[in-house]
Amino acid sequence: MNIKIKGSRRERSEFLWGWLFLLPTMAGLIILNIIPIIQTVYQSFFKTGAFGRGNVFVGLQNYEKLFTDSLVWQALMNTFKYALVEVPFSIVIALLLAVLMDGKIRGKSAWRTIYFLPMVAAPAAVAMVWRWLYNSEFGLFNHLLNSLGLSSVNWISNPSTAYISVAVVGIWSIIGYNMVLFIAGLKEIPRDYYEASQIDGAGGVKQFFYITLPLISPTMFFVAVTRIIGAMQVFDSIYMMMDKSNPALVKTQSLVYLFYRYSFVEGNKGYGSSIVLLLLVVILLITVIQMVCQKKWVNYS
Repeated sequence: MNIKIKGSRRERSEFLWGWLFLLPTMAGLIILNIIPIIQTVYQSFFKTGAFGRGNVFVGLQNYEKLFTDSLVWQALMNTFKYALVEVPFSIVIALLLAVLMDGKIRGKSAWRTIYFLPMVAAPAAVAMVWRWLYNSEFGLFNHLLNSLGLSSVNWISNPSTAYISVAVVGIWSIIGYNMVLFIAGLKEIPRDYYEASQIDGAGGVKQFFYITLPLISPTMFFVAVTRIIGAMQVFDSIYMMMDKSNPALVKTQSLVYLFYRYSFVEGNKGYGSSIVLLLLVVILLITVIQMVCQKKWVNYS
């Protein structure tokens, strides 16, 4: 099939160069995203054979097992609990820091760099450092509690607090990234609004709630969507901080952790694929709900 490009020589050249620049991105999208999704859907209908060979078609058996597996639903609940802690706090703290960093303070660039450093640190190194801080016997946090006359806390071995401890690591790691996005959003707000509100007698608190929040809502919406997607895919901090013998693992492991366990530890990639597709459907539903609800609180004017 021949495609005829009409127009002048310059238009044809721009057309060809445009596609040439798009090809690397399209190739990466197809190879790294679309093809793996198709393979995952295909593999979810099979039972993995020995050494990854001789897969047996089982139809919907993996999905039938999925809906009756208590570990899967517990992991889904753990993932929701983690996201409910990590996402709101990371957004609120980052927004407050962004407003502070946007003001007139000394060493603004240095403070921004310090807050952003956790984002560029290796996740494995971050998890190991926090694991030491949380250690129930010689960790820094319990040492500080003991110095105040308080008893030690089992930060990551108590099922009722382990997911919160892991979420704190996620909050600490992502604050800098969210802050940079909010600072960029704050730069887009015209200063005239603040000057006019000052003339009308509005203080800093009223300016924040009546000017800053409404006008930065598009950035908040973007951050909320991306952070929920990221929180629902949490894996590295749980994998690095929680031992297999940890009594709180069942109440903390996420869907991605469970996918890793079934696919790469037990070698059941077919069932692991069905777990990933469940996570994909959940994320899509949450994103659709956010897209519908954003019309009521996001201000694009």
